[in-house]
Amino acid sequence: MAGTRVPLSSPDTATLPDTEEVTPDLTLAPARPGETRHALAARTLREAVLDGRLPEGTRLPGHRRLAQRLGVSRNTLVDALTQLHAEGYVRPRGRSGTVISVPALPGPARVNAPALPLSAWAIRALRGQVPEAGGDTFAVDFRVGQPVPELYPESAWTQALARRAAQVTHAHPHDPLGPLETRRALAAYLSAERGARVTPDMVMLTGGTQSALDALARVFLEPGRLAAAEDPTYAGARAALAATGADVTGVPVDDGGLRTDALPGRATLVYVTPGCQYPTGVSLSAARRQALIAWATAADAFILEDDYAADLHLTSRPPPVLQGLAPDRVILLGSFSKSLAPVTRSGFLVAPPDVLRVLTGTRPLTDRLPGRLDALALADVLSSGAYARHLRRARGTVAHRQETLVTELRRALTGWTVTPVASGLHLYLPLPPPWTEEQVLDRAAAQGVALSPVSPLAAGGHVPAVLLGFAGLPAEQLRDGARRLGLALRGAP
Repeated sequence: MAGTRVPLSSPDTATLPDTEEVTPDLTLAPARPGETRHALAARTLREAVLDGRLPEGTRLPGHRRLAQRLGVSRNTLVDALTQLHAEGYVRPRGRSGTVISVPALPGPARVNAPALPLSAWAIRALRGQVPEAGGDTFAVDFRVGQPVPELYPESAWTQALARRAAQVTHAHPHDPLGPLETRRALAAYLSAERGARVTPDMVMLTGGTQSALDALARVFLEPGRLAAAEDPTYAGARAALAATGADVTGVPVDDGGLRTDALPGRATLVYVTPGCQYPTGVSLSAARRQALIAWATAADAFILEDDYAADLHLTSRPPPVLQGLAPDRVILLGSFSKSLAPVTRSGFLVAPPDVLRVLTGTRPLTDRLPGRLDALALADVLSSGAYARHLRRARGTVAHRQETLVTELRRALTGWTVTPVASGLHLYLPLPPPWTEEQVLDRAAAQGVALSPVSPLAAGGHVPAVLLGFAGLPAEQLRDGARRLGLALRGAP
């Protein structure tokens, strides 16, 4: 029975040799948060057994003396020994006391961890990772991916959660695509605001764009198949495609967006960010949109359209989604990771019915639907107009901060090309020759400024450039950062 002490005496002594009592040189280990005294005493003795300080066959001192040595009460020690007896580390020998009954772990096994038998998928997935922003502390941190607290509609979201909280406790029919009313709200929003051709049965709720990319890559790609992606591009997309073992070819980007004349002859998928190319910020021209759709039709390929920055278009209405031109060829991916995080990580994809049937059939093996409460709250925020009001405020804040940074950088970096972006939360700053990304990052860091390089986002050759995430910084920090960069990058490299 749990909590009952096991008597530390037994007539069974035949399996253990006669031993001499040993008085080990033991001290109680440092306690861990929340650890009880008897658990601490048991861990101290257990670790001494495993590292060889208490070899197999060692006879421990009497309870009173061992308790004094460890600095615990006798009852605490008895509880610890009872636990170790249950685990098989010690065995009672009647009047002869308590004996260690397991050997120490072999030294090399504790020093060198065994090699993990990783799958080819895991090796490819790990190879494709790019470290996220974080680590060292800087006076001004322009690295992309920083949180923007001002963009979180806490009040509207909290009210929506409160309204919906009672509903999630009631029984409801399972829908593998997500709650119908959320899909209706998303379909209405995407039709009105993004020019999508979508009905609720074409919408699937996801945990975000990365989970959608992973699911689509697993369904459509395998070794021997070919995928294409913009170059440079979002590293998480290229990693998800490559992890399947498929070949991933990079397609160059210029001022007009994806170079459609450089697309491969055939591919299964192509990943693009036409509304606001990541990381350069350019939009795919109308002629190239038509050319991309024509290529996908001829290649019998699907276009994965990541509409990641549409909600934060700063200068005018964003261009309509590509999906509206070819709903049978384009799978639209979106999330609220920029405009609603961290209150929700809800995302969605819009796809032809045949694609959704496959995704819902394979989903139970790798994923689950996002939380129903979040989904219902999202429906309310979208349909009530709260999201549109939130975006108007957020766009004003982001646009003002971009204007401040662009003005200060043009003043501080004479001769450099500083171009504002129409969408998103970062500036793309190409480097004038002969500057390299490493030189700029080192010089900036010496002045207390952190930047993000573009090279980890590029598969092939690319224009040296850095990214400056500005949306999360107040005006005074933006000015200070620009001033520090002016000092750092003054003169030749």
